[in-house]
Amino acid sequence: MIDYRELVCKCKKVTYEEIDNVVKNEQNISDVVKVFEDVQKQTQCSTGCGGCHDKIMDFIADTLYQR
Repeated sequence: MIDYRELVCKCKKVTYEEIDNVVKNEQNISDVVKVFEDVQKQTQCSTGCGGCHDKIMDFIADTLYQR
C-alpha cells in the first residue's frame, strides 16, 4: 500500500498524492509517457537527479490501469 504523503521525488519534494492529483485530471490515459510528461510539467518531479523516474512511471501505469 502506498502512503500518498510519501515523497517520491526527494529533489523536488513531490509526493505520490501530488502526482495522483495530476493523473486524475488527465484526459488521454492511453499514453503513459504523455501522462508522465504532464506530471513532470506540473510538479517538476524527476527533473533533478532522475532517480525517481521508474517509481513515478510505475505509479502512473498502476493508477491508469485502475481507471
